[in-house]
Amino acid sequence: MLPIALQLYSIRDDMSKDFKGSLQKVKKMGYDGVELAGLYEHSPADIKAMLSEIGLTPISAHVPYDVLMADPDGVLNTYKEVGCQYVVIPYMTEEYRIGAEKGQEALEGIRSLAEAASRHGLTMLYHNHDFEFLKVDGEYALDIIFKTIPEAILKTEIDTCWVAAAGVDVCAYLQKYTGRTPLVHIKDYIMEEGGSAEGAYELVGIETNNERKANKFEYRPLGYGQQDFPAIIQASRDAGAEWLVVEQDMPSMGKTAMECADMGIRYLESLR
Repeated sequence: MLPIALQLYSIRDDMSKDFKGSLQKVKKMGYDGVELAGLYEHSPADIKAMLSEIGLTPISAHVPYDVLMADPDGVLNTYKEVGCQYVVIPYMTEEYRIGAEKGQEALEGIRSLAEAASRHGLTMLYHNHDFEFLKVDGEYALDIIFKTIPEAILKTEIDTCWVAAAGVDVCAYLQKYTGRTPLVHIKDYIMEEGGSAEGAYELVGIETNNERKANKFEYRPLGYGQQDFPAIIQASRDAGAEWLVVEQDMPSMGKTAMECADMGIRYLESLR
């Protein structure tokens, strides 16, 4: 089994209430590392010290595109100080998606951020959702990003939930980016026939115009949804992944976010 990290967005409410205590719980569950989603008003030095004391590796950080573009050097220096190896563009708003009004501007921006990360000794990753699997001139938008920006400076963080929800073969897609996929998001879900993955964004506060209801889609703890994780994990290893990153955007099944995170790693341990 590859080392396992938790994307801390999964437990964001707990993190906001008790930052260090939440990290201690994550370590006690058995996670090897974390992917940051904000600093919660702590200094980079303090976070680095906490993680070192607790025994968690800060592998990466999700940082919004607009935040990165506003101060690339400052943001990259911050996460380098924390000890991250990777910085990840987690989401693009509608106007910045490939084929949209500012799509070309976004490609240029992503390239500039990837070049800046390289100068700082970091690696920029791009994390997908389902909307990058819309086709533009016959190609997936996500493939256009990775075709346009060199592999040497931009790598992938494939989110396996969104690949599957878009109707794409997860294992084949991981294989396509062999050698370019250091981190893989493993995330489980259920989606009823006729459901909309787009509706899931409403669960995390992003409004959509999709008439198909969000209750057709539900995030699940690993092993409690419809993903084939033994196959996905093997495909991740074959693609050269260094870490698996567990994420669950919203808790479900009547469980708390912490309980869902614990259920996820218990499931992964059962596969060892």
